[in-house]
Amino acid sequence: MTLDFVELDGPCAGGDAGSCDRGGDCGKSCAESGPHDCADDCGLAPLAPVALKAAPSTGGGKPGKTPRPKRPDFVSTTNACKLCTPLGAMLAFRGVEGAVPFLHGSQGCATYMRRYVISHYREPMDIASSSLGEKQAVYGGGPNLKKGILNVMKKYDPVLVGVATTCLTETIGDDVGGYLREFRNEFGDLDLPEIVHVHTPSYNGTHLEGWHAAVRALVDQLARDRVEPHGKVALLPGFVSPADLRHLRDLITDFGSDAVILPDLSDPLDGPALEDYTPLPEGGTPLADIRALSGAAGVIECGRSLAMTPTGSSGSSGSSGSSGSAGPATAGRVLDERFGLPLHAVGLPIGLRETDALVSALEAITGKPLPHKHELERGRFVDALVDGHKYVSGKRAVVYGEADLVIGLVSLLTEIGVHTVLAATGMRGAHLAESIAAVTEGMLPAMPTVIEGADFEEIADTAEGLSPDLLVGNSKGYRYARQWNIPLVRAGFPIHDRFGGHRLLHVGYAGAQALMDRIVNAVIEKTQSDSPVGYCYL
Repeated sequence: MTLDFVELDGPCAGGDAGSCDRGGDCGKSCAESGPHDCADDCGLAPLAPVALKAAPSTGGGKPGKTPRPKRPDFVSTTNACKLCTPLGAMLAFRGVEGAVPFLHGSQGCATYMRRYVISHYREPMDIASSSLGEKQAVYGGGPNLKKGILNVMKKYDPVLVGVATTCLTETIGDDVGGYLREFRNEFGDLDLPEIVHVHTPSYNGTHLEGWHAAVRALVDQLARDRVEPHGKVALLPGFVSPADLRHLRDLITDFGSDAVILPDLSDPLDGPALEDYTPLPEGGTPLADIRALSGAAGVIECGRSLAMTPTGSSGSSGSSGSSGSAGPATAGRVLDERFGLPLHAVGLPIGLRETDALVSALEAITGKPLPHKHELERGRFVDALVDGHKYVSGKRAVVYGEADLVIGLVSLLTEIGVHTVLAATGMRGAHLAESIAAVTEGMLPAMPTVIEGADFEEIADTAEGLSPDLLVGNSKGYRYARQWNIPLVRAGFPIHDRFGGHRLLHVGYAGAQALMDRIVNAVIEKTQSDSPVGYCYL
């Protein structure tokens, strides 16, 4: 089959019908024209149609090979393997109790993000907007930002407003920090909520980086005073599901400690049915707990992409304190450097090895051994490795998604005997290859091909030469699983084509067990459906 649309660069870009302003009179869009019409009428050379294979390639690609370069006719990102930076910030702000996420930009950004988030979480999520138009794009969006915050105060009575910038406001150079200082001076007689802001231009970063930038901003701008020690465990869990957050809280509780999880989406985006309308959903991290983070017994920060971030960098999305100056790169390092709290930087606890690292951190902070309940979960997972490895050993997987998730999934797949042949993320500077080498040390016979800053066009081109047996990632990869007739094991965000994607458990020993069951069963189901005889007994 062929692509029915190839985005062009130059005067015919966009495919508008009518004159192409190059002296031609074909009166057709590029999509309607024949293969030589543009050359005949406009003097422009056409692009060749792009062939896509409908079945897996049997090429001799080897793991660890150099990613295939983009085709000469490849002119832009196609099917991005990431989402926009402010979307991640909006989700992080939603994880604070009584908070309203606020986008400083055009109305369309907020509308798009609300719709996108609802499709995954199946929960309503309000996102306020300063609704900039052409006038504000020229003269600045300060007045709209101030009016928008006042309207949010009247409608929601929030305890916190989380302001994230967008491409528009970053491009025109709006001084959001300055606007907010003016706002506090002008309306200081009112009972103002806390206002936290973060710089999140979509053209620089991914939704994961927007999430981390917002978490850092919350800690940097709210946790400023030293308080009496309260002995709680401060957990910065990374971008995981509500089911993961509940499991992590239970794990810390079973260690005999209380947890401050920041952010906590478990209730705001996976709550019960309510009889009455509430402007803001219940749940989230209490503001008082964020302010009192300096009293924690220790800090656990999940995400190997964070652990590899150079000291002194404020992150690719440019998040920082109110002054906009560079500082500690992550929220955990802010707490470490500001208050001297013990910081344990670990990966997402997906799989045996990475969960063991989280458990070791909890044992160090609490001084207690792993509770018996979780010892049993670990033992059951090890038993499952023995029982299930024969079904998946040697299978070849393509893994894609957020960098931290990809690293954890590759670790788990390696433990169960699946060979990851391609690991890809839309994030740049994630140190993906180094992190994968670390989590698979002593287990992986050969490194997979690793691509950062990838889109699905590049992932598909590279994967076709590696003969994968399954895909592991979000629902955006379904197109390729269908083309290649291989299973897609859904994980992470977004999952739009299945119900309950936000309730998938990935972390801990129980999460490893659940993921392994799904992976093994996907392979068995494919083998079963391909059998000419059919069987119902393993």
